[in-house]
Amino acid sequence: MAQGTQASLKKSWYLLGPAFVAAIAYVDPGNVAANVSAGAQFGYLLLWVVVVANLLAGVVQYLSAKLGLVTGRSLPATIGRRMGRPARIVYWVQAELVAMATDVAEVVGGAIALRILFGLPLLLSGVITGVVSLLLLAIQDRRGQIIFERVITGLLLVIAIGFAASFFVKTPPPDAVLGGMVPRFRGTESVLLAAAILGATVMPHAVYLHSGLVLDRHGHPEQGPPRRLLLRVTRLDVVLAMAVAGAVNAAMLLVAAINLKRSSAPASIDGAYDAIHGTLGAVIAILFAVGLLASGLASSSVGAYAGAMIMQGLLHRTVPIVVRRLITLCPALAILALGFDPTRALVLSQVVLSFGIPFAVLPLVRLTSNRELMGSDANHPVTTAVGWAIALVISVLNMVLIWLTVAGG
Repeated sequence: MAQGTQASLKKSWYLLGPAFVAAIAYVDPGNVAANVSAGAQFGYLLLWVVVVANLLAGVVQYLSAKLGLVTGRSLPATIGRRMGRPARIVYWVQAELVAMATDVAEVVGGAIALRILFGLPLLLSGVITGVVSLLLLAIQDRRGQIIFERVITGLLLVIAIGFAASFFVKTPPPDAVLGGMVPRFRGTESVLLAAAILGATVMPHAVYLHSGLVLDRHGHPEQGPPRRLLLRVTRLDVVLAMAVAGAVNAAMLLVAAINLKRSSAPASIDGAYDAIHGTLGAVIAILFAVGLLASGLASSSVGAYAGAMIMQGLLHRTVPIVVRRLITLCPALAILALGFDPTRALVLSQVVLSFGIPFAVLPLVRLTSNRELMGSDANHPVTTAVGWAIALVISVLNMVLIWLTVAGG
């Protein structure tokens, strides 16, 4: 019995991985910009948003993975099968716009990191980020899914170390952290940043992607013990991956709250780097920049992977990855070339992402609640209620954001 349990545990650990690839979307440069801006402007006020967003993301990611394992199709493909051609094209357009907004965050973030580390111009740094992301995608194409997962998980470890290193030097006061767990806002800008944090955490392309990642890794398991094992492993995979992502996101906000709230440095990624350099030293600041660079490179490749899966699922078309990468790079490179404030562009890109979340989450909850489609693996009524509540909260927050922005403007 003990040997059988040990073998089962070893097999379970080997099956982990897809959620860690999806989790890269939750620690991308958009998260850095949103969390740094929130910590710099409001201190610990929006820490509760980071925690809630990661909890919501864990539920959504598990539902996406479950849909893929049970149906044998990705979320985009499952949605596409239930739409006529005109509806599929319209749905694909909004998903593609969300993918481009994602690329803005990832490429601009990587460019900022390269400028900080090597003094390169932003536009050149953006091009380098795009090229390296293509090389990472080539690993997945030529070496297979498992090697790609290991590379991305390694980059996730670099990201975690880079953003958490400052806590070995300066820790936040416990009472302030506890105060940040009380849900509240402070004006329009705090709502804007809350929407940005939410959009940077519950990312639409990651919701679409996870259903395909488990298929690429595990295939379509038969109903019975094989599927039950994979669903259990997937739950563990999601819990571990989101715990890492949540800790990293909280660390970003706390680092900014500690080092930027009363600092004269601007509420930007560059300002965070300068403040960390001034208060914690060059080594910690470089680790922060290296974490940002790893975040941009890894998330850019994962985002391109998701975009290709979305197109294949909805339009049943495959575009060469180089061509697709060049197209999705254009908005990010244009922003860099025109000289827009890169941190502000990152935050606004996350707000755009938050508007795309209901288009991914609402169909996901409906599909995973469908007993004709999911059989005995359909959502429990409580899970369904939680899923609808998540979609409702996100939608209401977006409507409040629009109203406050218009009223304030």
